[in-house]
Amino acid sequence: MRTKSIKKNKINVVTLGCSKNIYDSEVLMGQLKANGKNVVHEDENDEGNIVVINTCGFIGKAKEESVNTILHYAQKKEAGEVDKVFVSGCLSERYKPDLEKEIPNVDQYFGTHDLPNLLKVLEADYKHELIGERLTTTPKHYAYLKIAEGCDRPCSFCAIPLMRGKHRSTPIEDIVTEAEKLAANGIKEIMLIAQDLTYYGLDIYKKRALAELLEALVKVDGIEWIRLHYAFPTGFPMDVLEVMKREPKVCNYLDIPLQHINTELLKSMKRGTTHEKTTALIHKFREVVPEMAIRTTLIVGYPGETEEMFQELKDWVEEMRFERLGAFEYSHEENTGAYVLEDDVPEEVKFRRVNEIMEIQSQISWELNQQKIGKTFRCLFDRKDGAYFYGRTEYDSPDVDNDVIVDAREHYVKIGEFVDIKIYDAGDYDLYGIPV
Repeated sequence: MRTKSIKKNKINVVTLGCSKNIYDSEVLMGQLKANGKNVVHEDENDEGNIVVINTCGFIGKAKEESVNTILHYAQKKEAGEVDKVFVSGCLSERYKPDLEKEIPNVDQYFGTHDLPNLLKVLEADYKHELIGERLTTTPKHYAYLKIAEGCDRPCSFCAIPLMRGKHRSTPIEDIVTEAEKLAANGIKEIMLIAQDLTYYGLDIYKKRALAELLEALVKVDGIEWIRLHYAFPTGFPMDVLEVMKREPKVCNYLDIPLQHINTELLKSMKRGTTHEKTTALIHKFREVVPEMAIRTTLIVGYPGETEEMFQELKDWVEEMRFERLGAFEYSHEENTGAYVLEDDVPEEVKFRRVNEIMEIQSQISWELNQQKIGKTFRCLFDRKDGAYFYGRTEYDSPDVDNDVIVDAREHYVKIGEFVDIKIYDAGDYDLYGIPV
């Protein structure tokens, strides 16, 4: 028989999935800390006797990782190594009844909008006055800033609306307040995230208001870089480009997942655009902001994708020469629009297609990087690893894009500071430089 823990409760928050989940975990931890709770994030020694797992339920691999993590901590509870296990987030929102049945050893499951109830079982009160108060888990100089929740888009492959609900924009003044608090804590770079930045403001202001939000955020003292993640191509507010061009704080960077280029597949995906319209949009971006680095993601192996359609995608990737690009295998998700279609592209074909796209992209990336040799860039340094410092230009987001690498045996740079770096060499995805 196991004995109840008599040590002071320590809550270990484990985060899986995307930057939006990181943000949610930070808000939870901020609330717990304000309630006087002892809280840690992904304690590597697993010291917390209470575990909260913030899950991802987006695609097959992410779901598998979430389930494995829940099982890991359920077994630790069984062995008496932790007292309580709570599960929140997207997987829990989407599959709560199944999870309760399959993994009953978890104390309680919570969905994506259950923060007050989760706090209650952790013996904490939800404090409304804590707007913008978070325990950030990222390095001390950058943070994610969520400007909206949910999504109104009907994309056939995507389960996010099932888990996150309808689009809900956060008012501009609340976002500015949060940015000011981040800046007061030493944050220099904020990454604006949402399921769909393009839609921002339509629900509360009855118009697209991303440009207005940027105009307000550039006035926040201490914030030096503002980066845009997860825009949607249909209905993109072009006034954002004017702000990007005019305001040095707004990075010349846009993350805009385009998913595919074949018009027939785009129609089946319910993306509301065509090959011609997508291409024209990218040309427009580059015409207005020639300096812009565009990051996109593509899905291969969507139902009905023929070799001809895939060839069209490859040709288009070569033609567009995106600065940053990722490719993913289609995941057949229940309750999505595409689930009624036959998942007819074999796994090995999906795998091959991803590799072919990424091979083309690595060559493009290498060629673009060669053009940077001899030039000087303002870089923000994130970390020191072994004998090297790792930083980024304004064209790179942490964890997903290129690094600027400086040899720590010969040069010193301060983590969390901006430094001018002259590039002397470049690989497929990394730049090598010296401080000037």
